[in-house]
Amino acid sequence: MSVSILIPSALRAFTDRKSEVEAEGATVGEALAALAETYPDLKHQIYEDDTKLRGFVNVFVDGNNIKKLNGLDTPVKPDAVVTIVPAIAGGF
Repeated sequence: MSVSILIPSALRAFTDRKSEVEAEGATVGEALAALAETYPDLKHQIYEDDTKLRGFVNVFVDGNNIKKLNGLDTPVKPDAVVTIVPAIAGGF
């Protein structure tokens, strides 16, 4: 099933400047793996290795943080919206 994945501006350089892409998957992990297969340079930005998201990357399904659900095993419905949110640090 296809789900929408919202891409933050900081990662759009890796998705041909697309702010939203479609990916196939029954779970968040499957959808993100399909996304990384389509955009291989993005894979290194969101994953520490092939199975673990980087610590500063948060992923939401329909506004719910997957860390509070089933992580990458969180199921997604066909009309689900997956949002990638990298933590931004800065200041002085």
